[in-house]
Amino acid sequence: MVKRIIGSAVRALLMAFLMAVPSLVLPGTSSDAAQLAALVALVAAVVTFAEYNSEYPTFLEFRNAPPFNRLRFLALFFCVWFASLLIASEARDPALPPTLLENLAVSAKSMLDFPFSPVRLISITFADLPAPFDVDGATRIASLLLLVTMIALLLFWVHARFIFWPIRKRAFNFWINLPLFDPTSGRDVLFRLKRDAHFNLALGFLLPFLIPALLRLWIGAFDASMLAVPEALIWVLCAWAFLPLTLMMRGIALFRVAALIEEKRRRAYAQEDELQIA
Repeated sequence: MVKRIIGSAVRALLMAFLMAVPSLVLPGTSSDAAQLAALVALVAAVVTFAEYNSEYPTFLEFRNAPPFNRLRFLALFFCVWFASLLIASEARDPALPPTLLENLAVSAKSMLDFPFSPVRLISITFADLPAPFDVDGATRIASLLLLVTMIALLLFWVHARFIFWPIRKRAFNFWINLPLFDPTSGRDVLFRLKRDAHFNLALGFLLPFLIPALLRLWIGAFDASMLAVPEALIWVLCAWAFLPLTLMMRGIALFRVAALIEEKRRRAYAQEDELQIA
């Protein structure tokens, strides 16, 4: 009980810190923006504490199957932190040499900004914004965030494929780790798991291409100057990079759970055949 409370409190503090990173890193943050960030951080901390302190699951998937949620948190944290640092570095003296993070962002842009890539679509989306908006800087940030999420996805795939996730250290509890998935309704659970996995992987792959199109429509219909606000730009780019990562990680995880169920069924059928032969 005490261990669960302490773990929930630590997770809540980390989530609150994540929400407050832009306000802490960016220079000249207004008092209104700081108050809004504090409110969002408080709400995120309360929700996280309530979810992890509860004995019964509510909505968070793979709660007891690390490192699924830990990798997602780290990916989002590095995305927010790197984007905040890169935007804050724009206020530095141009005569100063570029930082290591700026060089990494330039390298990521040269590697990922090619025709028809998600990064190129992001740069096209921001091309018509008012002059003070730094399109090239936003493209560099988007490239680095996409690189971070691709590394996180690769790490999770390697962990799930070669390190026997999620049963390496403990048994996998289907109900606790997939509280929103009802295995007793509809068709066979294997069919539904694989169908959901295919859907998540396909949507996760398409989202980096769809979000720039939706942003383009939003920019044409509403006030585009909102994207010039550093905090708004950070969260828009982080959502563009992080949402596909979440969907693709969920797809990989569902495929892995389906493989475990299939293997367990195969062993059960083999034991039945042996008993019938005996």
